Amino acid sequence: MNTFPNPARGLRRKNRTRGGAALEMALLAPWIFFLFIGAFDWGFYSYSLITMQAAARTAALYTSSSTANASDATTACTLVLGEMANLPNVGTDCTSNPTVSASLVTGIDSANAAQVSVTYQSVSLIPIPGLLAKQFTITRVVRMKIRG
Repeated sequence: MNTFPNPARGLRRKNRTRGGAALEMALLAPWIFFLFIGAFDWGFYSYSLITMQAAARTAALYTSSSTANASDATTACTLVLGEMANLPNVGTDCTSNPTVSASLVTGIDSANAAQVSVTYQSVSLIPIPGLLAKQFTITRVVRMKIRG
């Protein structure tokens, strides 16, 4: 009876089990990449939405200070550009991207109100069919009662 293990037999078994983790990684890498790109795009889109809402609210706070300021789109544009300074694809004026409009409207309680509309078009993202488009156009409208 031979009590010593056969070294050739152990090496053959060891060679057959190599590379399993590399193969699994190669098979899962496209899905992991897909998920990271989706999370990155979704985060950019969410950040753009939050920034747009803050910019529209800031401009509406200014325009609702008096009826004279209610249709001051120039100052509203300056405030919006200040809020959106960290977003890409933002111009130096409000004629192309973003576009800002301010107007005096009648609120739901029949009182004067200021309305600000801000529209922003995002940079081209990596599209995910059925979930995320290549480019988004976001519009936020804020209506605030005139104070005073």
